[in-house]
Amino acid sequence: MRENKNNELLASAFLISTIVIAMAIMMLPDKKSRKAVEAGNFTDKEISLLASSDSTMHVYTVNDSSETRVLRMKSSALSDSAIASKTFRTLSAKMLATVESPEEDGVGIAAPQVGINRRVIAVKRYDKPGEPFEVYANAKLDTLIGPMAKGPEGCLSVPPMKGIVARYSSVVVSYTDQNTFKTRRDTVKGYSAIIFQHECDHLDGILYIDKADTVYVDKDWEAQIEKSKKVLKTARTSH
Repeated sequence: MRENKNNELLASAFLISTIVIAMAIMMLPDKKSRKAVEAGNFTDKEISLLASSDSTMHVYTVNDSSETRVLRMKSSALSDSAIASKTFRTLSAKMLATVESPEEDGVGIAAPQVGINRRVIAVKRYDKPGEPFEVYANAKLDTLIGPMAKGPEGCLSVPPMKGIVARYSSVVVSYTDQNTFKTRRDTVKGYSAIIFQHECDHLDGILYIDKADTVYVDKDWEAQIEKSKKVLKTARTSH
């Protein structure tokens, strides 16, 4: 009787352990699920574009018709899973590295400018201590506050041009918080408010030249571009 009872206990323990292991395996994310967690709702094409670049990304310009089509598209919002993804962190880091690089040296950049039609922008916050660059997901202008004033404006995607554009002096910006995924709002004034308007326009396929009274060639920028071309050409021929 004791031996039979021991056998029954062993059989029961084996059955329970088998069930536990099976449940644990079922709960493990498969390769496809892990990929989905890492990417959110980013497309394979967008992920491939990010992977093909190094620390900085190529900036799309109106000098190329295929790139212009991307710049003129409306960008789509990101899901919470996309904002929480590794892909979003990579996009944010590479956008910041690109806009802050010596080659670009900008004050703001939007995801369409690096070939990804998503509502993501990076803005230099001149209105904050240390003037940090900050990345905003699902950025949108909620309120435009006057008065409007005209001023010079340029764009990394429209080299080497500048224009005179009328912008509002203050804006209320809404965006998705990257930690809580809740919608937050921020009232921005001064030069950073102008940058927000410029970058949010990009998300709707609008370029500053669409709003400019006057567009002209920035001679200093033109000279800098030519100098960069010569340096690049010399670097290539020396190998």
